[in-house]
Amino acid sequence: MEMQMIHKWIVSSCGVTMVVVMAWTLLKWVWVQPRWLQRHLRLQGINGTSYKFFFGDTKEMKEMTKEANKNLINIHDDIIPRLLPFVFRTSKTYGNIFFAWYGPKPMVHVLDPALAKDILSRINDFQKLRKSNPYIKILSQGLIDYDGDKWFKHRKIINPAFHTRKLKYMVPAIHVSCSEMLGKWQKKLAACERSCELDVFPYLQTLASDIISRTAFGSNYEEGRRIFDLQKELILLLMPIIQSVYIPGSRFLPTKKNKRVKEIDSHVKASIRGIISKRLMAMEDGEGSHDDLLGILLESNQQEIDQQMSIEDVIEECKLFYFAGQETTSTLLVWSIILLSQHPSWQSQARDEVFLVFGRKKPDIHGLNRLKIVTMILQEVLRLYPAVPALYRLTHEKTKLGDMSLPSGTAIMVPVVVLHRDSEIWGSDANEFKPERFVDGISKAAKVPSSYFPFGWGPRICIGQHFAMMETKIALTMILQHFSFELSPSYAHAPRSVITLQPQHGAHLIINHVDC
Repeated sequence: MEMQMIHKWIVSSCGVTMVVVMAWTLLKWVWVQPRWLQRHLRLQGINGTSYKFFFGDTKEMKEMTKEANKNLINIHDDIIPRLLPFVFRTSKTYGNIFFAWYGPKPMVHVLDPALAKDILSRINDFQKLRKSNPYIKILSQGLIDYDGDKWFKHRKIINPAFHTRKLKYMVPAIHVSCSEMLGKWQKKLAACERSCELDVFPYLQTLASDIISRTAFGSNYEEGRRIFDLQKELILLLMPIIQSVYIPGSRFLPTKKNKRVKEIDSHVKASIRGIISKRLMAMEDGEGSHDDLLGILLESNQQEIDQQMSIEDVIEECKLFYFAGQETTSTLLVWSIILLSQHPSWQSQARDEVFLVFGRKKPDIHGLNRLKIVTMILQEVLRLYPAVPALYRLTHEKTKLGDMSLPSGTAIMVPVVVLHRDSEIWGSDANEFKPERFVDGISKAAKVPSSYFPFGWGPRICIGQHFAMMETKIALTMILQHFSFELSPSYAHAPRSVITLQPQHGAHLIINHVDC
């Protein structure tokens, strides 16, 4: 009897201890630590919003964004109040460095170009922000998410896939995808008497997915397209969850959405694994390497005997090809065409240059380097509408930034699009489309050097930037060779962030044939 009493007492004590530990852990997460961090940041001279229990500023952020997305703006207007209304308002109150609350976690916003450059350059001190929401990892991992030795290893293995001598072999695949899209436009135009109204954004999204499917998987192009369709559905499912405060364990609940997310993720991984297995078997049978991204990646991986990636790692990198490659190109193309529609003189100059370099021939990689005007246009588009509006970092130990000391675990946001439209950096015409800013190159375009981060900065600058610029130049060149375009009266200017910076209501244009 006495032993039973002792056993019950031990069980009861353990239960009470677990409850106390869990309660303290929860209290520390939602109240003690946020209050300590808030005090520490203020002592460093960083001002910001006051912490609100559990949700922080997220409710207000969502409401402000929802309200902003209801309103259209003029194409000449500053897009920041619509795109990042909370950041816009808060920076007016607290200046270029402030903190706000994403749930119980503060995030320091850095709008100072020198500090932003410092953050992006010091990759060991300011590492990638792996947000507490695990759904993000389902959407995208790979090189973009890694730090330290793993990042270095993957960067070394993947880098050969994006060398210029390798990229030139992908040009024919890009030609095919562009020709298919232009053929669809031709049919649309043939059905009209003269000109034709067209929302070009869905076509450009399909084009970008076709290009990445062909250049990533070559002969497995159709399977690649199916993977893209699933990835697109996954983005739509996950965006509302990612933008909310994540409640630990909620992803394991058997909800309809969670089941579909798991189903898509499993199917995508299985499909990519099947493609990789077939390719590896072919390589073992002596088949030559393919000139697509997967073939180059597998060949490079085999050469790194001591640092090979696992099949799971290769799968994640392939998923990243889709996610980053498609989104970057489609958004750069759509904003380029929208801005050229609004500025016909620049459209004419770009077309004249294209005909001077290529005539009616399909563009080749060598001729692309001679497109000075087209390059200036794309650089200005990336300034005004960078594909990724903000970059995020995290400190893993106490870290100096300027005169400030940031505690371990400090999240940092560099709002690229805000820096790109800062009148103190770019002049009073910062919101205007002026490609001539870049006539002497990127380094001399701004009043403050090194204030231009469309592909990031420092060692972690986007590995695929040359590929993205190459395919965008080819696509824009072929469009200019065949069509002229202007904004439709039904066009509604409404930039918004859906992971990347996209036109909320599409890109409705009036297109015409270009006379020979």
